[in-house]
Amino acid sequence: MSALTLSSPVGEIKGVGEVRRRSLSRMGIETVEDLIRHYPRAYQNRGDTKNLKEVDEALTGERREAPFSVILTVGTEPTAKMIRRGMNILKFRAFDEFGTVEMTFFNQNYLKDVFRVGSEFRFWGKIEREGRRLCMTSPIYEEVKGELPALVPVYPLTTGISQKFISGIIKTALAEVSESIDDVFTKEFCEKWSIETLPSAIQKIHAPRTIDEMDAARRRLCFEDVFMTAAALATEKSRGTGDRAPVFENTDTKRYVDSLPYKLTGAQVRSLREITEDLGRDVPMRRILIGDVGSGKTAVAAGAAYAAVASGYQCAVMVPTEILANQHYEDLKAIFTPLGINVALLTGSLSQSEKRRVRSVLSGDSEDLTGGIDIIVGTHALITEDVKFEKLGLVITDEQHRFGVMQRAALAEKTRGVHILAMSATPIPRTLSLVYYGDLSLSRLDEMPPGRQKVDTFVVDDRYRDRINKFIRTHARAGNRTYIVCPMVEEAEAKSARERAKKSESDPEEMANVILTERDSGGANLRSTVEFARETALRLPDLRVGMVHGKMKPAQKDAVMKEFCEGNLDVLVATTVIEVGVNVPEATLMIVENAERFGLSQLHQLRGRVGRSDRKSFCILVSDSESEKAKERLAVMKNTYDGFEIAEYDLKMRGAGDFFSPEGRIRQHGDAAAMITDSDADRATTESAVAAARETVTSDPTLSLPENRKIGERIARLRGNIENTIS
Repeated sequence: MSALTLSSPVGEIKGVGEVRRRSLSRMGIETVEDLIRHYPRAYQNRGDTKNLKEVDEALTGERREAPFSVILTVGTEPTAKMIRRGMNILKFRAFDEFGTVEMTFFNQNYLKDVFRVGSEFRFWGKIEREGRRLCMTSPIYEEVKGELPALVPVYPLTTGISQKFISGIIKTALAEVSESIDDVFTKEFCEKWSIETLPSAIQKIHAPRTIDEMDAARRRLCFEDVFMTAAALATEKSRGTGDRAPVFENTDTKRYVDSLPYKLTGAQVRSLREITEDLGRDVPMRRILIGDVGSGKTAVAAGAAYAAVASGYQCAVMVPTEILANQHYEDLKAIFTPLGINVALLTGSLSQSEKRRVRSVLSGDSEDLTGGIDIIVGTHALITEDVKFEKLGLVITDEQHRFGVMQRAALAEKTRGVHILAMSATPIPRTLSLVYYGDLSLSRLDEMPPGRQKVDTFVVDDRYRDRINKFIRTHARAGNRTYIVCPMVEEAEAKSARERAKKSESDPEEMANVILTERDSGGANLRSTVEFARETALRLPDLRVGMVHGKMKPAQKDAVMKEFCEGNLDVLVATTVIEVGVNVPEATLMIVENAERFGLSQLHQLRGRVGRSDRKSFCILVSDSESEKAKERLAVMKNTYDGFEIAEYDLKMRGAGDFFSPEGRIRQHGDAAAMITDSDADRATTESAVAAARETVTSDPTLSLPENRKIGERIARLRGNIENTIS
């Protein structure tokens, strides 16, 4: 077998057969470089050893700890016994100077030859008291020979891949390729910004000897991830420097505002004025419009679109999901059709003939639609190469945080110098806004429309089920509607998650005495949308119950949503497909099952689906989790309503990394997301990386100097990956 290189297929590593190669591929691991960039999600702190007296005190007192790391001597000969067909147990006793533990292993008779009387091992796992005895079942074991690692990595896995296996092949790969790891940063750059070199960071992230080494490695990888995002934004801005934007000569939106069936709030008027002032200049607008769900961002954005069309330009509205695209399309069509403005839709689910027709009219090559297309609403389909615009003047991106930097840039590149308005209802924390928003101007809707009431939020467990059902009935009888959101689509998914949760409790490899993350406990009552919709219909036979989830065909989802919007359903059981884009004023009750499974930003979005009228609304978060971190997060949702405060807390709890790996993102080298945790150091790293990126691009806008060439190549490669992958 030839020597491994970073580009070698992972199947060339000894021990990786075809079955495991396919499993690794499902995890996005195709090459050796992908493998060594597959970072731990957590660490087991096996170096914090206890003697049995300390263990006994912990089990007795309030500070119960699990799992434990103990160094014990094998005291009795292991004995094996069959307890039923296909199941045998191996037992022996091990001791230290303070006590004895009874060890039990299942279906591992070969360990009789491993645990020799008098040999010393480090055991890691749960210790429980049974009567007066201390017991361990199937702990991880390491014979004490030389120095044992204190911190042991815990990797994200998939079916067919174990911790032992992936740790082993990563160790094998690093031994062969560590010297060929290429750093985008020079040694001098690393010294200036006090970060590890990449080869050192990768070695330490996989095998840290101390927590300080782990933190140093994490800091470097976080720094690189943030730096690349910030540098990409900065280069996009510098590329546009000098571009002249179209000057919108008719920015008077009075006709549009007067046509609305409601009066704009002061915050909406202010924000629309700020936007139209930008549109009247020949400098490309770069503005972010932020406001909580229900604050009226769409009305402000529509005003900007009106100014574009009134000035003779087209407007493109890009959104992350088809449901949201359809919602915006219907809303904007209702607003603009009476004003003689044409709105069209372009999404992936349209027929090929319809896509061709829309693209042809959009580019001005066809007059199939009278008056052409003034405003086009779409998903990523707007970014494809075959989409051309006749006269694009304004780009609006909704749910801005859900698009990658390169995705937003790809649309903006359709016309150099185009005005850009980004919107978001889930504000990224102020620290991270340095990266995502860069030098964008900020308009904030800090005022809710008249009549909107605060959504009262409650956190309960499953014991409240009868009361919840009565509450649903009360709302239905009043002519209102209820959302019920579940974390899984089908029972098979929920069952798989329950089995993983059960395994994490019994398998020491999956129990994380975690330095970086905390796994929420629970899983026994994990809800699936399909099964819960069936149960709800049985419990509430007098109500009309519908279901919608991401695995349904778009036409099916749209049909169900239409039934709910029109009042033909009382209850809608769904996944988070309804997180954005659904506007049902009669929806007054949001119930989130297994609420601990959702991030704070998701919960904030879900809560925003109700309370969209003057009707009193409620949000009930249902959770049986015993995790203290989960309880703390849900308490934040109960007591906090400001999106910025929630986002700041989300950063503290989950860390910066989660914001750099939204679901569905394209895999990128340098993905430090799995390792970022909440700490002041992470915020300092984020700010340091942003400062370094801006300084680098300011001094070398084209990133063509020898010391910056690799940075420029990385950004170009990431941009190419995005453009080649989006369909």
